[in-house]
Amino acid sequence: MKVLIAGGGVGGTATALALRRAGIDAVVYEAHAAGGDDAGAFLTVMANGMAALETIGAARAVIEASYPATAVSVEDAGGRQLGNRPIEGIARTLTRAALYRALQEVARERGVPVVHGKRLVDAAVDGGVEVRFADGERASGDVLVGADGVHSVTRRLIDPDGPAPRYTGERVVYGYADGNPGDGEPEAYRMVFGSRAFFGFTVPGDGRTWWFTRIRGEAQPAATDWREMALAAAGDDATPAAAIIRATRDEEVVGGNSYDIPSTPRWHGERMVLVGDAAHAASPAAAQGASMALEDAVELASALAAHAEPAEAFAAYEAVRRPRTEEMVAASARMSGGQARS
Repeated sequence: MKVLIAGGGVGGTATALALRRAGIDAVVYEAHAAGGDDAGAFLTVMANGMAALETIGAARAVIEASYPATAVSVEDAGGRQLGNRPIEGIARTLTRAALYRALQEVARERGVPVVHGKRLVDAAVDGGVEVRFADGERASGDVLVGADGVHSVTRRLIDPDGPAPRYTGERVVYGYADGNPGDGEPEAYRMVFGSRAFFGFTVPGDGRTWWFTRIRGEAQPAATDWREMALAAAGDDATPAAAIIRATRDEEVVGGNSYDIPSTPRWHGERMVLVGDAAHAASPAAAQGASMALEDAVELASALAAHAEPAEAFAAYEAVRRPRTEEMVAASARMSGGQARS
């Protein structure tokens, strides 16, 4: 069997690694020349995601590219602490770009082809599957795995009438400030329920403060001044948020609108199947996006190894993954607060 994977991010590359361990050939096609969407953001791979990485033999590479996340505290807009707890199990913080690089380097070491600059635009099923890229080139295989994100082309090919991604009502901004202007504790996250936005930061150990904020409001264009928006949302709260944002250079800030997919009616067709955000995008509130994609990779590879017919494998994979992921997407939406918008 030859598997074509659209998307070289977390879910796509991890799926290729899981398939290789199962003795199944795969080729990863990444739309971007390097990295991928949202590469300026950072994330935490939680314990379940680390367990999936261990299963595919990539945990060590990710640990070497990341920092421990061991505790989280919560405070209100007045700076009063509302709670403080350890993070269960092994959790690691790293930039999305670093995670991409770590996984893709492991893939290359194991002989998995990762081809950049190949944006999927179409696919046809006739015994196997033939895909077409934006540059006019084509590729053929037995199965297409759509790991192409929340705005997935593969999802639309499987179900042209399926629901579009839903704007969650939040803009999410990430930044990196020099030093430790918020007096953060090493390896810990501080979360702030501000009067205008939710703010979080950590001091992972690279001489910077990594921060994010989720701001409710109308969706904004890509050219938005995200740093200024974040600073305005920090307001006059008695928290470190404004000081951290002021200590951040414009070029160290990235932002965007947040989308989710509450439920995808069809995860697969005869020869095409979805993983990660393409199947079940969640708001970032639960910090489970990457970890869910990693779990998908393990389960899909296991199903393809166990079933001779792709459609049977896809059904078995979906039966395992759909209940858990839909529950997590719903929980993350509740944590974001308010109702998402169509």
